[in-house]
Amino acid sequence: MQSFQVETDAREAMIDITGRLEELLREAGAQSGIMTVYTPHTTTGLTINEGADPDVRRDILAHLRVMVPKHAGFRHAEGNSDAHIKATLLGSSVQIIVERGRLVLGTWQRVFLGEFDGPRRRTLHVTILS
Repeated sequence: MQSFQVETDAREAMIDITGRLEELLREAGAQSGIMTVYTPHTTTGLTINEGADPDVRRDILAHLRVMVPKHAGFRHAEGNSDAHIKATLLGSSVQIIVERGRLVLGTWQRVFLGEFDGPRRRTLHVTILS
């Protein structure tokens, strides 16, 4: 297992971590298998989606805000229930096929960390099974 940190600079953001994952894959030297990326934080999530058009990320965040508004009468005293729900909707891990030493992603696909309670320093864990 390898770990790395991401500094987030806003309460909500979709941060492209694909380059860092490709770097870890090169360092590991794996040619085929599965990469699992996991976030141990209850207010972050992971997803694979389009990375070419930044409006996609903006649209995802905007729609999540509509679906789960920050102030919706939640009971959680910390005041970040919306962040927990948004993280749950994304999920805490992604798996990516590795073939010929590369991540198998679609032409427009990238891997994103969804931050919903930042800014913070987040740790991600990566395991490659080859």
